Amino acid sequence: MTKRIFSAIFTVTLSTLLVGMIILIAILMPYFEQQLATELSTELGYLSRGVSQYGEDFLSTIDPGSSRITLIRSDGTVLYDSSLDASTLENHADREEVHQALATGTGESVRYSTTLQEKTLYRALLLPSGDVLRIACTHYSSMGIFLLLIQPILLILTFGAVLSAVISYKVSHRLTRPLNEIDLEHPQVPEDYEELTPLLRRLNHQNRQIKAQLMELGEQQERFASITENMKEGFLVLDRTGTVLSHNTSAGQLLHAEAPLMGRDMTHSPIEELNSAIRDALEGQHTETLIPLFGRMCQLFANPVYQQDQLTGTVIVLLDVTEKQERETLRREFSANVSHELKTPLTSISGIAEIMKSGLIDPNDVPHFAGKIYDESQRLIHLVGDIIKLSQLDENSIPYTAAPVDLLELAQNTRIQLENPAAKQQVTLQVEGEPVVIEGVLPVLDEMLFNLCDNAIKYNKPGGHVWVNVKRTPDGPTISVKDDGIGIPAEDHDRVFERFYRVDKSHSKAIGGTGLGLSIVKHSAAYHNARIELESAPGKGTCIRLIFPPSREIPAQSAEK
Repeated sequence: MTKRIFSAIFTVTLSTLLVGMIILIAILMPYFEQQLATELSTELGYLSRGVSQYGEDFLSTIDPGSSRITLIRSDGTVLYDSSLDASTLENHADREEVHQALATGTGESVRYSTTLQEKTLYRALLLPSGDVLRIACTHYSSMGIFLLLIQPILLILTFGAVLSAVISYKVSHRLTRPLNEIDLEHPQVPEDYEELTPLLRRLNHQNRQIKAQLMELGEQQERFASITENMKEGFLVLDRTGTVLSHNTSAGQLLHAEAPLMGRDMTHSPIEELNSAIRDALEGQHTETLIPLFGRMCQLFANPVYQQDQLTGTVIVLLDVTEKQERETLRREFSANVSHELKTPLTSISGIAEIMKSGLIDPNDVPHFAGKIYDESQRLIHLVGDIIKLSQLDENSIPYTAAPVDLLELAQNTRIQLENPAAKQQVTLQVEGEPVVIEGVLPVLDEMLFNLCDNAIKYNKPGGHVWVNVKRTPDGPTISVKDDGIGIPAEDHDRVFERFYRVDKSHSKAIGGTGLGLSIVKHSAAYHNARIELESAPGKGTCIRLIFPPSREIPAQSAEK
């Protein structure tokens, strides 16, 4: 403490002497600069008259002394310079004093050199010829003058230092003891130092502020951790060496980290695509790419982090886009299947029409070929209709409103519609159960049940049966379609609801259809928030259940109203 007081008194003394000298120089400098500016303006007036009378050559005949004279064309090209070769100088149109002279007739500016501690005054004048005549003069700045006087200043400071050292030594020992006894955690004002009251109060206030800020920082860290821990996306913060500073649980799960990620150097991870993205980000490049991670497809975002134009690290975000990629794959497959399914009947229609047009068929065969064209066109109409239905279901844009629908009555109407196809296939279609009314879209439910029953008939065997059952269950209203037909292999259970997917392609081709029936069933069920259950085995038939949410059931009294 003694040393600090001694240093304080010593510093104050020397600083006072130094500041006094600087103030003196600062007072004199503006006066000197004003005098110099006046001289430059006067000299510039003389030079302008000489140039106007004798031309540019006049400048070469005079001695500029310590001044610098420059003649500048209106486009900024330097015509003459008394200090440098004019041809080597850049265009001066952007100089402040030149710009002012061209605009108002006169211009002035000041430029300061921190390296040489010099200040340059510029004055410019627009000549009648349109050229600009500029004169400049350099003189020492306040700091430059101070450096010239450094020796006498040091002598004065030395004398002041000796005097202050003697005084400080005696005073500091008397002051240090009570000051050193102050408790900074709980500062109390010493009896001998009432002057310290504002300082100690400030210390008390700062102590409270620091505690409050620490508490707020802890709360912010907890909130940040809570947010990142609940993110499905993987999140990592790396320093400029690639070491993990922070991460969330999802990042560890996506990277299948067996050991903690904190403190790990991610530039040497076993995933080369991740290494490459991190290296690019640490070089200042934003990276966005898809990388495979342990059977999943993830989209990686790597962003460099800057602080005051300095690269301090990088932020890595991993987004699992496996489902998105699968949907994109299904979309491409759907487009390819649609193209194929449309091309087949169109090719048949085109071929038959071409034969008929050429007159190569017997007139008696025209009805037969016309029937083929009709059948193929109907196939096209059904296919386009099913695609439209799927599109409407996908976009949730069904052009109907929900209303009470009796599932048992719906099943009986479906049985009536399919009586003839069932009879042709020698299949018995039966409906059983109890009246159950739900809120739904009748055309969508009718299409869904029709497709299920139609498939059960088509993929059955002669003498087979199809049972439609409507009932209430603890899970909600349920309608099931069961048959004793050819069945579906277990490996195809997850794919039968895909668009255009056929289990038995040869049998499907023989019985016709668009291949979109079960896909429409799936999307119709989703539209009504219904769950689909499938039970099937080759040779043992198939049972498909549609289980609607209990909230969709309408009580019998409400349905009658």
